Amino acid sequence: MKIGSMLTLFVSVCTIFCFASGAIVASAAPWDDYKKPDKDKLKELLTPLQYRVTQEDGTETPFENPYYKFYTKKGIYVDLLSGAPLFSTTDQFDSGTGWPSFTKPIDPKYITLHKKFSFFGETYEVRSNTSDSHLGDRFNDGPPPNHLRYCINSAALRFIPKDSMEKEGYGAFLDLVK
Repeated sequence: MKIGSMLTLFVSVCTIFCFASGAIVASAAPWDDYKKPDKDKLKELLTPLQYRVTQEDGTETPFENPYYKFYTKKGIYVDLLSGAPLFSTTDQFDSGTGWPSFTKPIDPKYITLHKKFSFFGETYEVRSNTSDSHLGDRFNDGPPPNHLRYCINSAALRFIPKDSMEKEGYGAFLDLVK
């Protein structure tokens, strides 16, 4: 069973348990309690590309990844491992770089930024706060008003279409998808 199917099952079981036990708390979410599996388990769960990108800080090939032109779809992108909501298609744009690009995250608490210096000058590595997975980089060359571009690897994400968000436990984010 691959990571997307496992996450859907996990969210469903947690939702059923929480409602049945009366333990549902408005601010609690399954991804907030995510525990990262060990290296061997991650290698079983992820494809070689997903592992290289998320665990070894790799970068996938531009224009050869599934989400770089997904800005015409409606939905959200979640952390491949933890399921934390990361980006909305409302904030996705065609940067011409060959990777999915966003102007902002859904909630900054689910990412961490780490300053680095590269060929492009000062940039920030973007990591998932819940799974500590490498997601991509943030640059200061995006569109107005904030001029930020979150350049994210498709291999670190899972797309949840708008019509599946409620069923998969992301109904609270429907208003973010326009």
